[in-house]
Amino acid sequence: MKLNKIIFVALFISSLGSAQQKPNIVYIICDDLGYGDIQALNPEKGKILTPEVDALAKKGMTFTDAHSASAVCTPSRYAVLTGRYSWRSRLQQGVLSGGDELDPLIADDITTVPKMLKTAGYKTTAIGKWHLGFKFVDDEGNPAEVYDGKKVIGPTIGSTVPNGPLSRGFDSYIGFHHSRVMKTVIKDDKVIDKMEPIKMLQFLGDHATEYIAKEADASEPFFMYLALNSPHSPVVPSEEWQGKSGMGAYADFVMETDFVVGRVLNALKENGIEDNTLVFFTSDNGCSAPVSKAGKLEKEFGHYPSANFRGYKSDIWEGGHRIPFIVKWPGVIKPGTTNDQLVCQTSLMATAAQIAGVALDDTTGVDSYSMLPMLKNKKNKTGYKLVVNHSINGKFSIRSKKWKLELTPGSGGWSNPNDNKAIEKGLPAIQLYNMKKDPGETTNLYEKHPKLVKKLTAELVRIVENGRSTSGAPQKNDVSVDIFKANEVKQAAVH
Repeated sequence: MKLNKIIFVALFISSLGSAQQKPNIVYIICDDLGYGDIQALNPEKGKILTPEVDALAKKGMTFTDAHSASAVCTPSRYAVLTGRYSWRSRLQQGVLSGGDELDPLIADDITTVPKMLKTAGYKTTAIGKWHLGFKFVDDEGNPAEVYDGKKVIGPTIGSTVPNGPLSRGFDSYIGFHHSRVMKTVIKDDKVIDKMEPIKMLQFLGDHATEYIAKEADASEPFFMYLALNSPHSPVVPSEEWQGKSGMGAYADFVMETDFVVGRVLNALKENGIEDNTLVFFTSDNGCSAPVSKAGKLEKEFGHYPSANFRGYKSDIWEGGHRIPFIVKWPGVIKPGTTNDQLVCQTSLMATAAQIAGVALDDTTGVDSYSMLPMLKNKKNKTGYKLVVNHSINGKFSIRSKKWKLELTPGSGGWSNPNDNKAIEKGLPAIQLYNMKKDPGETTNLYEKHPKLVKKLTAELVRIVENGRSTSGAPQKNDVSVDIFKANEVKQAAVH
């Protein structure tokens, strides 16, 4: 997937005019923010105040059937930045951890969104959480990070990151790798500081607003990938926000997250570039039930982080991967629009490419469909017909229109019944739901529609074997992919 295979298109799409009019692109991705944590998306069962994101929804297009590619963060971030499902890589379940973190999940020869946009004259920056793998080395090139089997120790200030965001297409970076090592602050390719996690959210907000102010008068457009640390654990709302919600630390942290999003949006306006900036607001996956204390939020306060959907982060059920997804682009997107079409976060690659005037070759963005037509008019269709999702345990689902097939007997994650308990209870190895009539996934229709199960299973097999879900020449996955994970599932799906 060499970058030089991308063909630059001289004639940009007519509606965007000259190169000087290409919009800035800002991608704000929260960490473990549930669909129902945004009040505009969950007006009846959402009790946490989110005025900034609610205002964003009034100015843009809100997608109510949008999905992350995975129910956990490393694979969903991989999909966002490559337009490729992460299960095509070596990561078949879980997230990067331990020794796996030393090798980047995004291969060096894969074209990323920032790499692609740089060919169209964009400046690119990443701010915040990375969690896609990199290593720390000292001045002699020796490992500066020690993993004792339980936690990461080190590295020291001054250590170098030779294979971080700068090696994957970003011109600049400031942030941290993941929550367990949040104290280690990296700028570009150097460790520059040790900082308490309670300061991180506002720190990221500071750098995002400073970047916007610095680039506001630049001749080149910019792409900013802002990956917030919240409301993921550690749940550490700053002192100013502690107790604001009256519902506990998680709700306080969500409110502070909303505030920081507002800071970024206000910076665009104050620096005079709001009208020429396309903003995507979303989350990497659903809310974490253990971290948020979801049961307490529901019972004591009537707040449902997954709204009316079943499950939470980690699960193949909707609460794991149906996420907030709001897009604002003044003059292009009609304000206050709600769109119920099926979409996936892999769309960033193809959408940004079409906007920038870049034609993607067969090796790039193999699971990415441009959303530009529907951004211009919600009635317009895109190539999205099938979306594949993945749980923390590597269990698959495929969605086609109103139907969702899940190749697992349980949640595929942490929620009850998990897969082992589902097997003990004798639950079917396959789940099939009519998402239009049953968005809460309460009635398994697997036995009533055997032909549909077989058809959707065949579609999933095709998507895996072709190395892509978009049209184009077949590609290879990096490793062998097992969609069944268990013989009983395979037998139930194909017979």
